[in-house]
Amino acid sequence: MKATYKIIGQDGREYGPATPEQVRQWIAEGRVDSQTPLFAEGATEWTRVGLWPEFAGSFAAGKELPRGSKTNGNALAGIIFGALSITCCCCFPFGIVGLIFSLIGLSQIRTNPEGQSGRGLALAGGVLSALSLALGAGALLFNLATGHLFFLWNAVGF
Repeated sequence: MKATYKIIGQDGREYGPATPEQVRQWIAEGRVDSQTPLFAEGATEWTRVGLWPEFAGSFAAGKELPRGSKTNGNALAGIIFGALSITCCCCFPFGIVGLIFSLIGLSQIRTNPEGQSGRGLALAGGVLSALSLALGAGALLFNLATGHLFFLWNAVGF
């Protein structure tokens, strides 16, 4: 008699009993990956499918279903430029670029939430960029109101 297995699918439901051939078929279909919980008949506890020698060879490099989603590149760029805009006091070039990247990243994540992560990065980048732009605009208005900017422009030859 062949060994039988039970698995817990990505939807949290238990499937099985299944033969080794059925489990390999589920792996090929992308329904099971190496981290999927598996319970073998006669075992005392659940383990991961990838730990079983009879299934380990079924996972081709690059074909395994990813557990997590990919971080959105625009969200990552948004947080980087947002942090640069605050720390380097370069609110206008970095702040604007950071805000644009963050908004694009949020839009892309909203349209594909299962395939992309990084919403928190995009939000933080947007907040840092907006804060930097607000501080820069406030400093500009303060200098205009107090006349400091006028003297600065005269000193540089404007």
